[in-house]
Amino acid sequence: MKRNSLILLFTVCLNAYSQYADPVKIPLLLSSGFGELRNNHFHSGIDIKTQGTVNIPIYTVEEGYVSRINVSPIGYGLALYVAHPDGRTSVYAHLNSFSPRIDQYVKGRQYEQETYRIELYPDSTELPVKRGEQIALSGNTGSSGGPHLHFELRDTETQAPIDPLPFYKEKIKDSRPPEIRAIAVYPFRGSGAVNNGFIPVRMAVRTGKDGKYLPPSQRVEAWGTITFGLKAYDRMSDVGHIYGVKTIRLNVDGNEIFRFDMGSFLLSETRMLNSFIDFSEWRRHRSMFMKLYRDPGNKLPFFITENDGYFTIDEERDYPVLYELEDEYGNRSSFSFVVTGKKQAIGEKNACANRMYWGGDNDYTHNGFSIVIPQGNLYANICFELSETKSTGYYSDRYRVNNSLIPLHDAAEISIKIHTDVLEDKNRYGIVKIGAQYDTWIGGRYENGVIKARIRELGDEYAVGADSRAPVITAVSPENWARNGVIRIKLTDDKSGIESFKGTVDGDFVLFVHDTKSTVYSYKIDPTHTAKGKRHELKFTAVDACGNKSELVRSFTY
Repeated sequence: MKRNSLILLFTVCLNAYSQYADPVKIPLLLSSGFGELRNNHFHSGIDIKTQGTVNIPIYTVEEGYVSRINVSPIGYGLALYVAHPDGRTSVYAHLNSFSPRIDQYVKGRQYEQETYRIELYPDSTELPVKRGEQIALSGNTGSSGGPHLHFELRDTETQAPIDPLPFYKEKIKDSRPPEIRAIAVYPFRGSGAVNNGFIPVRMAVRTGKDGKYLPPSQRVEAWGTITFGLKAYDRMSDVGHIYGVKTIRLNVDGNEIFRFDMGSFLLSETRMLNSFIDFSEWRRHRSMFMKLYRDPGNKLPFFITENDGYFTIDEERDYPVLYELEDEYGNRSSFSFVVTGKKQAIGEKNACANRMYWGGDNDYTHNGFSIVIPQGNLYANICFELSETKSTGYYSDRYRVNNSLIPLHDAAEISIKIHTDVLEDKNRYGIVKIGAQYDTWIGGRYENGVIKARIRELGDEYAVGADSRAPVITAVSPENWARNGVIRIKLTDDKSGIESFKGTVDGDFVLFVHDTKSTVYSYKIDPTHTAKGKRHELKFTAVDACGNKSELVRSFTY
């Protein structure tokens, strides 16, 4: 009896220890959930609403120490990582500012290294923190679309993100089931057909006045090998946002052929999202369909499949299809329809002169262009096609690198030969992605009349361009600098982008801060670096990615 009581006490203590404190002291409402489908990645945490404002106090969820600090104009903006004794790390991102103790530590390193953008890894003795200690104020920094706290839990050893929602389940309400928005049926080219063709059939799923799902808008007839897709979202109580779906089950003809259960993943795997979604549909129409089948190069850990989700229709009869969705709270929804087996022409696989394989290294060279795709970058075999157009508007011909949109896990290297090599400074050359409205600078390096650069997907058109224009630096309301105690500079570049910048006062480095959402760089005048009651000289320099340099020099009295 005594032994059982000790076991019970240990279990209670363990459960209490595993319950983290709240990172904010306002109601926990989410604007985004864990594992949601984003552009090129899964969302690796939860986004906690901060009442539409910044400067909400942020608290540590458990004791530990600040193990990493990131300051960047993009991505997570200002972010703190706290390592805990239980083997997990909590992450707090898009912050507006750090607590005074942490801020002093960060600014000291920024001045030492003379840079705003910085990544630091304090040891366990430098910045210890207690459970519930205020470490920051919430913000909207980096690649944030609005004020909120991006909060994560990670396995400290692997840095694999863990869904935080189960730890806060009792404090966040959810009685609403997931919503099915659309379904898709894909013929496997050369092995299957749908509705007498080889084009995917996508259909919106609508509800009637009673809230129940209506039948599909068209009949689906298929023969041979087919696969399925789904567009769906989740909902939560008390908020109007949409979220990702945690669990999806696909049953065809009474058998489960595919299951998706969002869980922990490695950050090195997050870009495999592009293999999970209908990538072409996303790029062309910004519509996010999930593919309920598995590409051979997709190594994500949260799929359970039969035959990788591929299904063969080989009898002229009805095949019932059932989608079942479930969230963390057990709220469920389902949708069923029928695929009718009907013999139809499947056609032969297209002849392919340049087949590339997902399991090996691939390369291709033709008439002033070459591409190298290392092993591990393709998720499935592809038929590579190159289209070339003569051009006088660029320093090279134009090349469409494949006629269909294909994601790459890391990158491929392309090389384009310059046909008009007239620039003395070869650093001014760079590859551009040609768009309907404007070109996007890719960059690269010059080697013997060729520009080499990395690309992260196939299907776009490229050529060699140049950037010979220096960044533009403008003083913003200099008459108000002394009165407001802030020096503000506007910095823009129209092509290759800002590579580096630096501000000095009387020759000494001063800290200008900036964020990707603004072209304004600002220095909050610090009396320890800029003495009061004197006339000073500000020098602000900026260099773009092609080495073009600008400088602004201006005197001011503070």
